[in-house]
Amino acid sequence: MGRFKVPHMDAKGEANALFRRLGVPATFLYTSFYWDNLIHFGMAPQRDDEGRLVFTLPLGDARLPGIAAADIGACALALFKQGKAAIGRDVGIAGEHLAGIEMADALGRTLGEPVRYHAIGFAAYAQLGFPGAADLANMFQYKHDFSERYRASRPVPETRALHPGLMGFDAWLDRHRVQLKSLVDAPR
Repeated sequence: MGRFKVPHMDAKGEANALFRRLGVPATFLYTSFYWDNLIHFGMAPQRDDEGRLVFTLPLGDARLPGIAAADIGACALALFKQGKAAIGRDVGIAGEHLAGIEMADALGRTLGEPVRYHAIGFAAYAQLGFPGAADLANMFQYKHDFSERYRASRPVPETRALHPGLMGFDAWLDRHRVQLKSLVDAPR
């Protein structure tokens, strides 16, 4: 859209444009925020100076489509099984659309203690100093600013039709409870 520098999303858009221009028979699969980022990319709740858990995202009160990484392959397989009927389609997938406060509440139920949602600003998130912080801040701003359009292109009922075993956030949290607890309880 020319306003956001999000290299990992831009590269996918450029590849899709190339496939379309070359007439490659393809199905374009659009995923959502991977809940697995909470485990593998340091996005799990962290303890503040008083020892309370805080979940930080630059989303304000926007809802974020999310999905378990394990469900993406099952959705892709379902599309492959559709054969030629899937060619040329744009298919967005999500397990659930949640606001940051809803994610924090679910995390709290899973971890057995309250988790406060901290809606940090985009510029502040970009300055957090971890690799890719600016990229992710732009990504979250895009998802925030175009929330309705972004969410509409990732409908949960259609995703569930592709993959009836689709997990919601609570199911994903239950599956990863031990990993999450070890992350929030690890000394920093």
